[in-house]
Amino acid sequence: MNLSPDLLPLPVAGPIHGPAHRRRRDALAKAVLESNGQANALVIVGSGVELIRNRDSTFPFRFHSDFYYLTGFPEPEAWLVMVVAANGDHQDLLFCRPRDPERETWDGVRVGPDRAAQLFHMDRAHPNTLLDEEIKDHLKNCATLVLPLSASAEMDQRTRGWMDQARSQARGGITAPHQFLDAGDLVASLRLIKDEAERQTMAQAAAISAAGHVRAMQSTRPGLAEYEIEAGLLADFRRAGSQSVAYASIVASGPHSCILHHRAGDRRMQDGEMLLIDAGCELDGYASDITRSFPVSGRFSQAQADCYGLVLAAQEAAIEATCPGAAFTEPHDAAVRVLAQGMLDLHLLPTQSVDAAIESGAYKRFYMHRTGHWLGLDVHDVGDYRRRLSPGMVLTIEPGLYIQPATDIPEAFWNIGIRIEDDAVVTPKGCDLLTRGVPVAIDAIEDLMAQACS
Repeated sequence: MNLSPDLLPLPVAGPIHGPAHRRRRDALAKAVLESNGQANALVIVGSGVELIRNRDSTFPFRFHSDFYYLTGFPEPEAWLVMVVAANGDHQDLLFCRPRDPERETWDGVRVGPDRAAQLFHMDRAHPNTLLDEEIKDHLKNCATLVLPLSASAEMDQRTRGWMDQARSQARGGITAPHQFLDAGDLVASLRLIKDEAERQTMAQAAAISAAGHVRAMQSTRPGLAEYEIEAGLLADFRRAGSQSVAYASIVASGPHSCILHHRAGDRRMQDGEMLLIDAGCELDGYASDITRSFPVSGRFSQAQADCYGLVLAAQEAAIEATCPGAAFTEPHDAAVRVLAQGMLDLHLLPTQSVDAAIESGAYKRFYMHRTGHWLGLDVHDVGDYRRRLSPGMVLTIEPGLYIQPATDIPEAFWNIGIRIEDDAVVTPKGCDLLTRGVPVAIDAIEDLMAQACS
């Protein structure tokens, strides 16, 4: 006996924003018409498919971010099709997996077309088996096709099939689309400015991640392995309600702290070393991204404190430069100037002017990455880096300093890797940091770690 769909639990990872997704599709339809000269168009965006890990086991499914941004629909093998008229009206169709009691016994309940339209504010919903037939009909006399361009070989092949069908009807007076637009570019522009609901979700994700970092500081001590710290972080993130990590966690001790993307391994931390943790959870699709660096023993050496203070000063300069109207590069430039001067003061660079150190790129020996990136549904979120900062944008601010052993470097500085990263929301007057639930001041870090040991 099959249960009524209304009695079954809804398999949605996070809250359904409902009308917010409809407003996003309204904005996309407007952007399409502005880009194609007010001609009718068809928009096609897919959620993605489950990937086989081995034999009959799959990797955890994670929806395509653009699709989720426009629909809130969490299942694989789903498609959004928007039929956009030249006057701006649009019909939004969702194609999803049909209900299947046998498969649902194994894999979980599906939403199904019967209730998807109402729950996700669509005009209609259909089984995904009808996708090709429906697209063939909607491509007739359609001027513009909007879809992710060069997203995958499979998508390109499927698009060629749709276009071949449309072009084959030319003798009957039916025209095929003659213009193509990249859905990714259009949606990226919309995603760059976060609405209130998005900012609230990201603030909650940041709070969960911050609590995990605090616990990691409190639990760190010599003799523990990197993977033990990572395990605690993952448990804290999940226990607090996040569905996943936003990216592969970096837990890097001693010499590993100078490796930018070091994954937690079985190395055991030693007294006198630094530990760098770059980790953040994903909540309802939205990422957080925090990095903290601190001494394994709980007390900074003088060399460690000098380097840490330099990175913190660079971050403060970058935070000050993060404000409406600023170019995205301005926080980076501000951080680089502070770092380059500090490298000279610490005698890490040969004596020269700070301008010369910057112009020659000499500072890149110890600081080789940018100071931030967009943050949102992806940890390195989409968006044009040529855009000037404006309220609602979210970015990271993460200067660093990485000193590997070398004969021209005092031994006290060897294997000191430091990065301090916070998530910032641009406001009308500057920026707000979402992630300062984790201490950054030297005395605050030392006090926190001392309390844990007492």
